Amino acid sequence: MASVAKSRPKQIKVKPLASLAAWKQLKSHAKEMAGVHLRDLFADDPQRGERLTAEGAGLFLDYSKNRVKDETLRILLALAEESKLREHTEAMFSGEKINITEKRAVLHVALRAPKGQSIVVDGEDVVPKVHEVLDRMAAFCDRVRSGEWKGFTDKPIKNVVNIGIGGSDLGPVMAYEALKHYSKRDLTFRFVSNVDSTDFAEAVQDLDAEETLFIVSSKTFTTLETMTNAHTARTWLLEKLGGHESAIAKHFVAVSTNAAEVTKFGIDTANMFGFWDWVGGRYSMDSAIGLSTMLAIGPENYRAMLGGFHEMDEHFRTAPYEKNLPVLLALLSIWYTDFFDAQTIAILPYEQYLKRFPAYLQQLTMESNGKHVTLKGAEVRYNTSPIYWGEPGTNGQHSFYQLIHQGTRLIPCDFIAFDKSLNPLGRHHDMLIANVFAQAEALAFGKTAEQVKAEGTADWLVPHRVFEGNRPSNVILAEKLTPVVLGKLVALYEHCVFTQGVIWQINSFDQWGVELGKALAQKIIPELENAAEPELHHDSSTNHLIRLYRQKK
Repeated sequence: MASVAKSRPKQIKVKPLASLAAWKQLKSHAKEMAGVHLRDLFADDPQRGERLTAEGAGLFLDYSKNRVKDETLRILLALAEESKLREHTEAMFSGEKINITEKRAVLHVALRAPKGQSIVVDGEDVVPKVHEVLDRMAAFCDRVRSGEWKGFTDKPIKNVVNIGIGGSDLGPVMAYEALKHYSKRDLTFRFVSNVDSTDFAEAVQDLDAEETLFIVSSKTFTTLETMTNAHTARTWLLEKLGGHESAIAKHFVAVSTNAAEVTKFGIDTANMFGFWDWVGGRYSMDSAIGLSTMLAIGPENYRAMLGGFHEMDEHFRTAPYEKNLPVLLALLSIWYTDFFDAQTIAILPYEQYLKRFPAYLQQLTMESNGKHVTLKGAEVRYNTSPIYWGEPGTNGQHSFYQLIHQGTRLIPCDFIAFDKSLNPLGRHHDMLIANVFAQAEALAFGKTAEQVKAEGTADWLVPHRVFEGNRPSNVILAEKLTPVVLGKLVALYEHCVFTQGVIWQINSFDQWGVELGKALAQKIIPELENAAEPELHHDSSTNHLIRLYRQKK
């Protein structure tokens, strides 16, 4: 985390959110919409399901099953304009330091900018440097994948273990699982993030050290959890390979910018892949942090994924807001979060390869927009980020969908599905997609008491079998899950998060909230480890817990 800025950088001038005309109109309009049911909206507009759709960068969005009228959409779009979203977007894409608390540019879009494009930060075009790192990554990956890279005992690499945490883990593990269909199957990939020793122990349990490569991902090479696991991996490898320090350079590479610490660890800086302070951790999966992804799927597929990111970047930057997928998703989420008190949004991918996508989005959304003060430091008087969560379908249907259908909470849903399966087997895919469409239909329209009675249900049982409906959802469709499409999906939600943050007038790109617990942990660690009884100055609960642990460990 960078040092605190001494003076507040210049910001785009926008009136406080509560004073914007569109915000005031939405508050009034929400009262009008409170009693409106999706059944009536569809009955009054036979073409609604075809009309309220948008297509961009090869993704199709059906947002017709939302509690909105044309008037709602008109006001939401006006809110984006009043919030000066266009100016904020250009500020981000042009490298202005929009992360004001750390005085940093926010340029994950530069990570997928094609060669020849120019993005200048502090007087320097950063795009050539991005491609220089990509080319070095590709050359390294080709050596490992071909077997040219040899370990200490002259054996080729068969196992890759990525050691990181937060964005240095969630992105790589999500991408590996999402793109496993395209991965090199004679390579085994493991991911270690938790400082819990079980995570490391299980990851290497069945691996041969002579054939194992560790990727240590930490920009500063000082991250507590990552470096604890990295040093444990170092010890494990040396024990297996006879204690030869020279083995480290053959079995460890670094994603970092701290050459001194990387060298001290024993890694050759020729095998250190860097990125920049304008890349936030949760926006870094397409930087050098994606080294494990490139090793798995190969440089060509990796570059295709970057192309998908860039295509969505351009759609977000140029498409009119009424057809702009990230903007529409963001505005609808704000509509429910701030005017219907929706506390969560469910992400429901009907694709097993996307099983880690909801977990990835949790960090992207909640670490970005889980903020309680505005850019000007004023206390927020409205809801910011909802809780994002989810599981792949159809598994979720047999666990938590009950709450979404008949519970007391409003839970907007994003269904993600694909026209074609990567593993077509008989009727499976038709059945899968039928469930996507059926769930969205059931959530929207439900089942009335009259319909339940018409089925011959006993009167006493009728209330239990009524589905209220009017539960909103989006359906996002693509042809099939490819590296290109994964890039588009991730960028879709990145720009959705950005749009939310602009409208809520918060900084989506710092994360001071993760710092306090980490700082306190550094104080408590020696109090747990020291042989002598420590003098404790915490609250009574924490003091008691420390003493109990020391007694029992």
